[in-house]
Amino acid sequence: ARKIFDMIISTAWKNGEPGLLFLDNINKKNPTPELGKLEATSSCAEMPLYPYEGAFLGSINLEKFVKNNEIDFERLKYVTKLCVRFLDNTIDLCNYPIEEVNEINQNNRKIGLGIMGFADLLYSLEVPYNSERALEIAEELIKFIQKTAKEESSNLGVEKGNFPNYKKSIYYKKVPMRNATVTAIAPSGSISILAETSNSIEPNFAIGFIRNVLGNTQIMFVNKHFEKVAKEKGFYNPSLIKTIVEQGTLEDIEEIPEKIKRIFVVSHQITPEWHVKMQAIFQKHID
Repeated sequence: ARKIFDMIISTAWKNGEPGLLFLDNINKKNPTPELGKLEATSSCAEMPLYPYEGAFLGSINLEKFVKNNEIDFERLKYVTKLCVRFLDNTIDLCNYPIEEVNEINQNNRKIGLGIMGFADLLYSLEVPYNSERALEIAEELIKFIQKTAKEESSNLGVEKGNFPNYKKSIYYKKVPMRNATVTAIAPSGSISILAETSNSIEPNFAIGFIRNVLGNTQIMFVNKHFEKVAKEKGFYNPSLIKTIVEQGTLEDIEEIPEKIKRIFVVSHQITPEWHVKMQAIFQKHID
């Protein structure tokens, strides 16, 4: 068993992809067990799906919900409900390539509302990613989004009708439900770049970096939250930014206060234990 596990881990590392699923756990949380066992996920592993089933994903940019150094839960509630309706509508608006895809998507109506910008939210709240306070914020946020999304899907179940496989689901005779699943956390790689925020629930990989665009054009990026703090505290200067871009972190830069370095940590400064703790918090409250 150890030899096989080591082989799985080394090849997952070599290819840079997850490649490991716990199917017993996935099926314990399967919302439609009568349809059979789930045996695979979508390509990024954020949604366990049946054959031919699709993933209707969307991500809320959490960074946009900081108001007076606090999280604006009223606005988050409104946006979460709006997103559930938006994603539910996409199921009906899509043109499906073959009938099998159309049939299972219409019958289960799975959506996956997720999040991005979590690391940048923590920066703006001046909370280190690898801290107990960050874990508390993560749990508060994801519980709130999950509860609100479920409530709105239930409202839609009353308003527009439950998903057709509702009678084969865990919700039958308990609560109305429009969608077999409502939440998922996808990597949000491309969309987080478009939204100029940190991706998914991950820490930022660097405070500053160079992005290659349109062939040979190089653009220097520095995290906007760090830039704001540096200007407010009076230690911002172009040569400092150049140093940060070259090394990616704030380590060993004397003019930056230790408190700031503690807040603006990046992924490789965070131990594996903290990465796992954060993922465990989020996956507790996600479909």
